[in-house]
Amino acid sequence: MVVAFSAPITAMTGNLPVAVGFGNGIGAPAGFIIATVVLTIFSVGFIALAKHITAAGAFYTFVSRGWSRIAGLPAGILSMFTYMTMEAGLVGIFSAFAQQAVEAQFGLDLPWLVYGIACLAVIAVLSHKDISLAAKVLGVVLICEIALLSATSLVSLMNAPAGLSLTSLNPATALQTNGVAGGVVGLGLLMAFWSWVGFESTAIYGEESKDPKRIVPRATLIAVVGIGVFYTFISWGVIVGNGGDLAVERAASDDPFSLIYAPSAAFLGEWSVDAYQWLAIGGSFACALAIHNSAARYLFAFGRDRLLPHKLGAVHPVHGSPWIASITQTLFAAAIIVACAISGSDPYGVLFVLVGIMATLCLLIVQVMCSVSTIVYFHVRGEHPETKNWLRTLICPIIGALGMVFVIYLMASNMRAAAGGASDTLLFKAIPFIVIVLLVGSLLTALYLRRAHPDVYERIGCTIFDDLPARDSHVLDDDPNPGHRSGTAGPVTGQ
Repeated sequence: MVVAFSAPITAMTGNLPVAVGFGNGIGAPAGFIIATVVLTIFSVGFIALAKHITAAGAFYTFVSRGWSRIAGLPAGILSMFTYMTMEAGLVGIFSAFAQQAVEAQFGLDLPWLVYGIACLAVIAVLSHKDISLAAKVLGVVLICEIALLSATSLVSLMNAPAGLSLTSLNPATALQTNGVAGGVVGLGLLMAFWSWVGFESTAIYGEESKDPKRIVPRATLIAVVGIGVFYTFISWGVIVGNGGDLAVERAASDDPFSLIYAPSAAFLGEWSVDAYQWLAIGGSFACALAIHNSAARYLFAFGRDRLLPHKLGAVHPVHGSPWIASITQTLFAAAIIVACAISGSDPYGVLFVLVGIMATLCLLIVQVMCSVSTIVYFHVRGEHPETKNWLRTLICPIIGALGMVFVIYLMASNMRAAAGGASDTLLFKAIPFIVIVLLVGSLLTALYLRRAHPDVYERIGCTIFDDLPARDSHVLDDDPNPGHRSGTAGPVTGQ
């Protein structure tokens, strides 16, 4: 799920050309190395919390339990909003890819909204079932993505028309424009970090795994380090396959996809370009499916804590899925893409790009809050002294938080460049205000609830999964005051 969320083929065909053509040029692979190091350090503190707090709400529950309910509600609202809107963005890019491929290869010109609705319908069916079914579908797509990307990189390194250079792997090159005309180093680094969005979603599936205390920490580190090594290898191979100067030229051209298509066609054959086009469709679908599942589980967590209608916290009696939350998320995403179609907005250039920027900014803020929660949980409140460690639960979270703050700065200072032509739209101009309203509004709401409705306030992030209760219970507790218990609500099960 996490690797599908990161959408390797979309990151390499979409984000890499921006970094190479307008950011740090041939230093883009080194940018992935820096991002890997920073995110791995952040993950050390993140998984320390995951060992003791397992909940479908992930960041929402981590911050509520680790730090404070006052901070937990904003963390939950920002995370839920992020995933709920991101699905619509990924359906947008899926629709654009599908429309382009079908028209080019079959001559059939259909409105992009047709592909978007079809995508949402399939996602709704898969998400209604056991989570393992979605995982199997994603697994097939991912294997194909990884195989084709790896083949392109390998043959590029074997042929190396301009020589096998290691310059792109030197971290110092990530901090230079490397001769890119008008290049912005911050934009190159931003594209690297942006390519990891979703790695934290391992914690969301803790309740549905057989041994969350062991599996979630392991999956997080494997995902972060594995994705980082893979991105670095692929981007290095692509640059070598083009040659440094030609790589920058192609990435900045009117056909930026040629950065990866050209060496693939030259060394693998023209068939590979067709394969990339279809796998781009499959990759964006896989990403949308993974995001949908994350969004549904946040809605489920809020419903289970009775901060949203309690029906959202219902678990399907057969499949163990958060089915009502899943249906709600489908309707929400459908409303966004229909509104986009009616307004005439481009599904890729406007919907996908702007939703991606807004969602990434929200997640970065929540990641900073999660790092603070780790420090407070272990070193201020003194929870679980057996896990408390000056390096893992103090230094790493501090470095991780500072790293996320730095990326927020990169995002804020390069937002217009990242948005491209969509930077003139009303939605782009509204992004800072939307984020501020969500953050400050939910913070003030938490303070109000603490004073005026303490019973509701106590339910913020109240439910965590406990390994002691029976794992096969699919019926939610009807206890009207779940804030007085912990971990006894029926789990979302699927394995």
